[in-house]
Amino acid sequence: MNLTLNVWRQKDRNAAGRMETYKASHISPDMSFLEMLDVVNEDLIKTGKEPIAFDHDCREGICGMCSLMINGMAHGPERATATCQLHMRKFRDGDEITIEPFRARAFPVLRDLVTDRGALDRIVQAGGFVGVNTGGAPDGNEIPIPRERQETAMDAAACIGCGACVAACKNASAMLYVSAKVGHLVNLPQGQPERQQRVRAMVAQHDHEGFGHCTNQYECQAACPKEISVGFIAQLNREYLHSSFGFAEREDSSTGVG
Repeated sequence: MNLTLNVWRQKDRNAAGRMETYKASHISPDMSFLEMLDVVNEDLIKTGKEPIAFDHDCREGICGMCSLMINGMAHGPERATATCQLHMRKFRDGDEITIEPFRARAFPVLRDLVTDRGALDRIVQAGGFVGVNTGGAPDGNEIPIPRERQETAMDAAACIGCGACVAACKNASAMLYVSAKVGHLVNLPQGQPERQQRVRAMVAQHDHEGFGHCTNQYECQAACPKEISVGFIAQLNREYLHSSFGFAEREDSSTGVG
């Protein structure tokens, strides 16, 4: 395959960025998207040019580092797939591909396709954890948890924190991310003692970081490589209202997630 790449290049967070065009030649359709970029970078290095900076780590769809906008879509055209799992057979020979970093005020560009997504970490640090002593692993495993709630908690815990939900949202909202982190713990007994404090702190940090508000367009769910349901946002809203107005905590299975 021979492709034309339009790539965002930016020296650092203070420099002006621009699009540059590169040729990607003799690309195997069995390569992943990141492997294709590796080939392009090898060619750039051979000619004495600066390689394209992009984030990556596990390359197994687990770490969430491979955050790229590909032809205007977070992680590219294949649903439920991170960039590192996107294969070049999803494109055609001769295609022109535009590659940009995730765009959000809370995700400043550090260099080329690399953004600072530390804002997501700070949201978790604000309350996305269990601070009480729950004992060791054997103690935790002895707590009986209904299967339905186990599965719901695991669905939320599947979030890899890549930020695709933010990049896909017209408001650059991270509410799907926040709701997944809240939903993971609120559905487990270990998360109950700090339940009300957690949701207030995490939503406050979300707003402080400069993310936008959710307007229920569902782009976040469509872009999420782990297909986190927007039903968790509904649960987050209930949790926030209960916490803010001091309502008694209750379970509500009307949406299937809380």
